[in-house]
Amino acid sequence: MKVQLEKTFPMPASADTAWALLQNIESVASCMPGAAITERIDATHYKGTVAVKFGPASMAFRGEIEVASIEPGSKSVHLIGKGTDSTGSSGASMDLTARIEAVNGATSNLVGNSEVSMSGKAAAFGGRMMGTVADQVLKQFAANFANKAQALQAQPPAAAPGEAQAAAASSPQASTTQLNGFAFVWAILKDWLRSLRGAKRA
Repeated sequence: MKVQLEKTFPMPASADTAWALLQNIESVASCMPGAAITERIDATHYKGTVAVKFGPASMAFRGEIEVASIEPGSKSVHLIGKGTDSTGSSGASMDLTARIEAVNGATSNLVGNSEVSMSGKAAAFGGRMMGTVADQVLKQFAANFANKAQALQAQPPAAAPGEAQAAAASSPQASTTQLNGFAFVWAILKDWLRSLRGAKRA
């Protein structure tokens, strides 16, 4: 089962500031709800976990992330991730390209193009539900990324880039949280109701 998404999110920071944040893989990973980097193997390979919670039920994945490319000219990064759940009954992979586009001197856009593949029990959710869940994950990720970018933008000009990134990474918005299952359920319910209304009109 595969789901493809392309989304654009406005950022309250300049393109240079947002790009500085996007290159920090550990900081970017902490923006993803339920995700955490557990080990840095080398400059382009990391190990990590992702936990998803739906009320009393939960699913945890362990896997690896590869930084396939970093392109300063286009301010883009290409990440490839893959993993399995703790029981070995489900697998997931992700191919993500993210780039920063300048809007003006103070704002920019974060553009993401991703393909997520699921196998095993996780694939039983179906394409529509997976699409809704992935959309909610991206929205939470973009909100966390925007908070960090704004904090980084607010750093005094004299601060070194590394110091500013560390400060942004340690801000309250940087804490890792599990995915909001209730928000997902509500989004899925609304999607289902819309499909029912569409069927009745037909």
